[in-house]
Amino acid sequence: MKILHTSDWHVGKVLKGRDRSDEHEAVLRSIVSAARTADVDLVLIAGDLFETSVPSPRAQGLVMRTLLALHEDGRQVVAIAGNHDNAGLLDNVYRPVLGQLGLHVVGTPKAPEAGGVVRLRTRTGEQATVAALPFLSQRYAVRAAELLLHENAQHAFDYARRVAAMIAALTEQFRGDSVSIVMAHVTLLGSRRGGGERDVQTSFEYEVPATVLPAAAHYAALGHLHRQQEIAAPCPAFYSGSPLAVDFGEEANEAGALIVTAAPDSRADARRVAIEGGRQLRTLRGPLDQVIADGERAGDAYLRVVLAEPARAGLGDLVREKLPNALEVQLDDAHRPRPGGVGDGTRRSRTGRTPLQLFGDYLAEQNVTDTRVERMFAELLEDITDGRQRAAGEQAATS
Repeated sequence: MKILHTSDWHVGKVLKGRDRSDEHEAVLRSIVSAARTADVDLVLIAGDLFETSVPSPRAQGLVMRTLLALHEDGRQVVAIAGNHDNAGLLDNVYRPVLGQLGLHVVGTPKAPEAGGVVRLRTRTGEQATVAALPFLSQRYAVRAAELLLHENAQHAFDYARRVAAMIAALTEQFRGDSVSIVMAHVTLLGSRRGGGERDVQTSFEYEVPATVLPAAAHYAALGHLHRQQEIAAPCPAFYSGSPLAVDFGEEANEAGALIVTAAPDSRADARRVAIEGGRQLRTLRGPLDQVIADGERAGDAYLRVVLAEPARAGLGDLVREKLPNALEVQLDDAHRPRPGGVGDGTRRSRTGRTPLQLFGDYLAEQNVTDTRVERMFAELLEDITDGRQRAAGEQAATS
């Protein structure tokens, strides 16, 4: 049996205000192409189809078309919700509609007999059993345990023990004549973060030991972390990674999916397949001239620019004018503002200091050494002072 394992599409993701719909369309076409080229029998999508719980019509249309394309030629498709997805939308809309067409969608954790275990037969007659565990929030963990484990909330387990008990309940009927798969949107201990995940939902409170995965499983298809990786576990366990770098923290990640070969009498084998269509993300560091030169050689990559020089008026606009793909411009640590200090880390008293001197202190705190700004402030201050003096003179002459 050949399986395509993918996850964390995040359709609808915007990067620093830049729409990425065209990239997502290209990436999902590449995933469909990978399924066709490898002639897979089963597609597993391990959560985070969407970037937001309120996906736009365009995002939903793209995901729907992709699911239907993956289902072509008799391929089986199983998808679960991730922490970015609207579990209710998947359960109440996608599940019944796509279920009529033979696709399997699981939005919330369910008991085995209620859809938590998907038993299917591939187009070649092979059997697969998928124990599906969508993302489980801390808040929903007690309710899910009551539904799946028939556990009284007064005897609450901690999060990791609850997830372990749910996986055990979903996998206890794995049979030897079927390819047995665990699919979960979860953070396993020992995994490496991809850089763009929500910290609050990959923190230690959400970490689960890899021992929750049973040795009886032929494969564990994992989602949630955006870096493709294998996890040391009782069964072969992999994160497929995101097919699109969602933030600059992921610029070193390789976009891909996994092609898995599995059989009832052997452990599954997984190999990486590249997914194309996403633009590269790059961080450029150095003085202005250097980053502009590097950026001009960066092609269509989206850029984050970290400048190694003092702030001055219009610096960010100059970078964006030269490098239209620069989505973020910032100063490096040595040149960032130092609130509360005046260059040497001390705070001066304001008593007896002129507005021009106080403004000079502010510029020093902000690491701004542009004399034009000081000159403009002095001219503005002079205009205001002259205007007040004229107004006072006119008032005195009419009184």
